[in-house]
Amino acid sequence: MSRELFIRAIIRFFAGLVLVALLLFLPAGTWKYPGGLLLMGILFIPMFIAGLIMMKKNPELLKKRLSVKEEESEQREVILFSGIMFLAAFIMAGLSFRNGWLMLPFSVSVGAAVVFLAAYALYAEVLRENTWLSRTVEVQEDQKVIDTGLYGIVRHPMYMVTVL
Repeated sequence: MSRELFIRAIIRFFAGLVLVALLLFLPAGTWKYPGGLLLMGILFIPMFIAGLIMMKKNPELLKKRLSVKEEESEQREVILFSGIMFLAAFIMAGLSFRNGWLMLPFSVSVGAAVVFLAAYALYAEVLRENTWLSRTVEVQEDQKVIDTGLYGIVRHPMYMVTVL
């Protein structure tokens, strides 16, 4: 395990945690936001566990997943657009809680959390199956086409899991 990679991963993890917390709880105007706390838990607890597993079993994959420098201009646009959507979604969720715009029963949030965690488990399986799965579009040395597991059912299971 590389100490530099570990430090980089921990910094990115906590930076993401702080950023999402600010985007959710500042617009909500309170830390007493049960849906926000639930979302923080289901986002960051599995992410932390997955990071530890990748650090131990496949540090090269973790290094690729931490790299966000995209060379393809079209992909950069997709990343920018998805980033804007995520920012807007977190901010709107906090504002919705503060202003009572869309108040769903907490059981609906819990049901959605269960679906999200199932998708996260599938995401972890995709990471396990495909060690070439970087965050950027690239062809890597000795890269192979994966056609087993989820890849035997769906050509791009990462996209399927993201939609779920």
